Amino acid sequence: MAGENVIVVSFTEDNSAYEAFTNLKELDAQGQVSIKGAAIVQRGEDGQIVIKDAAGDDQLSATAKGGLIGLLVGILGGPFGVLIGGVTGLLIGSLYDAGDAEQTESVLARISTAITPGHIVLLGEVAERSDDVVDQAMARLGGTVLRRSVEDVEAEVAAAEHAQRAAKREARKQLLETRHSRAKEEIRRIVDGLKARAHELRKRMEAAAHRL
Repeated sequence: MAGENVIVVSFTEDNSAYEAFTNLKELDAQGQVSIKGAAIVQRGEDGQIVIKDAAGDDQLSATAKGGLIGLLVGILGGPFGVLIGGVTGLLIGSLYDAGDAEQTESVLARISTAITPGHIVLLGEVAERSDDVVDQAMARLGGTVLRRSVEDVEAEVAAAEHAQRAAKREARKQLLETRHSRAKEEIRRIVDGLKARAHELRKRMEAAAHRL
């Protein structure tokens, strides 16, 4: 799809990702694409995604870390990722599980599953006139391109952030309700205890009165 896209390029050989990154920058220099941010990333077996130091020059690396690419790395590989879905086993309470990734329409889930544990991929935000330019350049290196529009990615990021806030609000609500319930139980226990003591005191007073 022509326009501004997020691309994830996976390779049969991890080392090809570095050459692909160089080729992508060359396409940018030629004016065939425009790189908004790009990086070589890797997901560890623990599910965390890191931007590799060898991803590129300092300026581009800073752009990747501070822009949409950096945000995606944090969402898909960080604590926020439990709301998104993926393949890492960190998805307790996720909106859908990894097995549904192929069927779901979720943009973030598809991007997440494309960044498989232990492998190095090229992750980028690019403006494209045509899909063919990047697709052909990556195909020559054995790369497979997953492409989603920036608009769709940003919309789902916003929706996920909203879901996280809603989940926090619900958690706080349940906590307060639990505390309130416990407080009521404690109050009832104390009051019942006082009533029992008062009843016992009355009985003693009545017994003493009969003895007089």
